[in-house]
Amino acid sequence: MSLLVVGLSHRSAPVSVLERATLHADAQMKLLQDTVAAEPATEAAVLATCNRIELYADVDKFHAGVAELSTLLAQHSGVGLEELTPYLYVHYEDRAVHHLFSVACGLDSMVVGEGQILGQMKDSLAKAQDLHTAGRLLNDLFQQALRVGKRAHSETGIDRAGQSLVTFGLEQLAAGGDVQDWARGKRALVIGAGSMSSLAAATLARAGVAEIVIANRTADRAQRLAQILTEAPDLDVLARAVPMDSVPYELTRADVAVSCTGATGLVLLTETVAEAVAGRVAAPGAGLPFGVDGVPAADAPGATDGGLSSAGRTAGAGSGGTAVSAASAVSAPSVSSPATGLPAASGETGSSGASATHELPPTSLGAEDGCPLDLPAVPATAGFSVLGEAAVVGMGAAELEQHAAWVDNAPRPQTSASGPQGLVLDPAEDADAIAALAATAALVGRIPERRKPEPVVEPPRPAPVLFLLDLAMPRDIDAGAHRLAGVRLVDIESLAEASADAPMAADVDEVRRIVSDEVEAFGAALRAAHITPTVVALRTMAADVVAGEIARLEGRLPSLDDKHRAEITQTVKRVVDKLLHAPTVRVKQLAAEPGGAGYADALRTLFDLDQETVASVSRAERADEGADDDPQYSKNRGPA
Repeated sequence: MSLLVVGLSHRSAPVSVLERATLHADAQMKLLQDTVAAEPATEAAVLATCNRIELYADVDKFHAGVAELSTLLAQHSGVGLEELTPYLYVHYEDRAVHHLFSVACGLDSMVVGEGQILGQMKDSLAKAQDLHTAGRLLNDLFQQALRVGKRAHSETGIDRAGQSLVTFGLEQLAAGGDVQDWARGKRALVIGAGSMSSLAAATLARAGVAEIVIANRTADRAQRLAQILTEAPDLDVLARAVPMDSVPYELTRADVAVSCTGATGLVLLTETVAEAVAGRVAAPGAGLPFGVDGVPAADAPGATDGGLSSAGRTAGAGSGGTAVSAASAVSAPSVSSPATGLPAASGETGSSGASATHELPPTSLGAEDGCPLDLPAVPATAGFSVLGEAAVVGMGAAELEQHAAWVDNAPRPQTSASGPQGLVLDPAEDADAIAALAATAALVGRIPERRKPEPVVEPPRPAPVLFLLDLAMPRDIDAGAHRLAGVRLVDIESLAEASADAPMAADVDEVRRIVSDEVEAFGAALRAAHITPTVVALRTMAADVVAGEIARLEGRLPSLDDKHRAEITQTVKRVVDKLLHAPTVRVKQLAAEPGGAGYADALRTLFDLDQETVASVSRAERADEGADDDPQYSKNRGPA
């Protein structure tokens, strides 16, 4: 049998897939039962958290096991196999052990080094034991993974590299500031009373919030959590429980809300959040949806474009989105060139109030022999040099054709006097651009003048008055809430993006070394355990041979006294033990090395050992281990 894991996590799948593939408690139980009922698997355990779903199994066939476990994951998660497959990863044997140990140490977590995963792994093992789906392999594997995780946290500074998802989320809400300074005196609403919500409530209490309101569908759990927070000697916070239907009202009082429930639908809609902040935001654009850049959404009622009138907004049409004044829009409508995609020139702007133009050094093109045009100094236009289009801005279609003809036949190279020593030009390189400009001139009568877009004045986004932290998968809070003025929303998706840029502590390398050493040791122990029943069966067969020969000797020498019979028996046993000692010790060493599983088969073949005898030794060993273990643990070990 061999260890196999099939799963998906925040590293392999987008949040949109993870939240749809979430397994609730009943689905996890059914998945475990269906897995052990499937032909390739004899043991099963499922590790399901807010950002990972992994199915571990002891299988006898790799390909059949991968196919069966993938199908079961798709079936119980509700996501089609074809859609789920691209996001699944597979680990086998030593790689599967390495993966679980890395997960236990927090190396594969969204927040590297977080310790919550150890409690989640412990719960997964307990669930598999209760359902009798965890046998010897998965019991040993998960127990060792928990030990490795604890070792990593105690022997290294991995805790300095990571933190809980709750703490990381609160840091994101605080926008890089000190969480305690940010949280001090705030009123908090915690939706849910599970392990993550309880951790969030405790973290907020330690950070110094003034009040925590717990809302949960099960009132008893909410009241119990509120009581624990109130009576904790190291916490100074007022905590109370409310029913779920009080959430909209409590949200109007709250400064920060954390939600982590097992609901399959949204708990907080955008409309609910908008009503909660209505009247609390005193800033331009208050109560309007904001875009991700902090600008009021264009379709929001009453939204304006930096204070421009509707005429001012339409003035930029056809000019690449450039904002211009309403007066210029009326006097000089823009026309886009289909040939170049450039905005056509606005009308003459020679009013006294127009911006003064600067004279640039004259281009040398008009001074070249054969050029039909005498190009004067080119008026300065923001974003232009004296080369290229600026040299022909304002030129009529007929003049442009003459200029184009000269470019085609002009001696090369040409020079421009704009630089200290002049810039060497090859007009042929601009032939395509000139042709496009000619088409534009034919359409609108002149070459357009390109302008730089005027800077757009963006109204500042109001300071947040309501901070939302969504730790649920699937999400509890409508993602559209982040567009509301006065609201800051942090969810699993944004946490994943932020954690990707988080620096990793140097201790992470030390944890990786611990994981590698532990994987090697576990694999060696597993392989050695695999050959032990064969070695025991070999020694049992040798003892049977010795006993048979002694009985035969007694038949041939019936007068042999007890003293001599005992001496002969002991001598024969010593001879057999010495003959078997070196081979059995050596075969255990070889079997513990990678690829050493074949030595057990070799022993069985060489000594013609009965397979059923070896299997019976294995069953006896497992029974002895169960008797020596804690009774509760023994009861939950399940079938091997």
